[in-house]
Amino acid sequence: MESCPPLPDTAEVLARIRSASVVPVLVVDDVQAAAPLAEALAESRLHCVEVTLRTEAGLRVLRRLADRPELLAGAGTVLEPQQVDQAVQAGARFVVSPGLDPVVVERCLELGVPVLPGVATAGEVLRARRFGLPAAKFFPAEQSGGVPALRAFASAIPDIAFMPTGGIGQDNAAAYLDEPSVLGVGGSWMAPRDLLARRAWDRIRTLCAQAAQLAATTAGRQSA
Repeated sequence: MESCPPLPDTAEVLARIRSASVVPVLVVDDVQAAAPLAEALAESRLHCVEVTLRTEAGLRVLRRLADRPELLAGAGTVLEPQQVDQAVQAGARFVVSPGLDPVVVERCLELGVPVLPGVATAGEVLRARRFGLPAAKFFPAEQSGGVPALRAFASAIPDIAFMPTGGIGQDNAAAYLDEPSVLGVGGSWMAPRDLLARRAWDRIRTLCAQAAQLAATTAGRQSA
């Protein structure tokens, strides 16, 4: 790999996610949207983002957002170990995967990049724990039992924290954020793909501001 900026340690990343509370999950098709999107995020003080690698523009968008010093930018929808390398080279400060693929997790550990693999069952949570991971992504959260399932995982396996994503929006995010095991919630409701494609920046700014207000009302809900 080419040289890349030093990576923050996992504890620092998790603390910043907890402080942010709400993590926009971005699916961006056009790299030209990166600059106005970054402005909308900065304006609303949403400082932690997950840029998914679902589109051809994903890595370039990640690089543009990672260059913004006020943003903690991570890579999402990481499916292959080579994508871990690409994401880190593009400036990702953390990696998120929809499932727990041991090869992806192992590559993240080799590179020293914090990783939040997706988990939806107790067995997967235990596998994440076996890797020594302090946190995982609960995905798809709503379809996998929502807050009651999350509460059951946390009761049985208390040394893992979660970032729920999937089916979460402005109306139900607070219920997750009230759970002590939750670092923060991920969602795309503040900058959905269709609004990004239409360049609906006024609407995106409004949604980002609402998400930031939600984050502010839940700030300090629990100690790190």
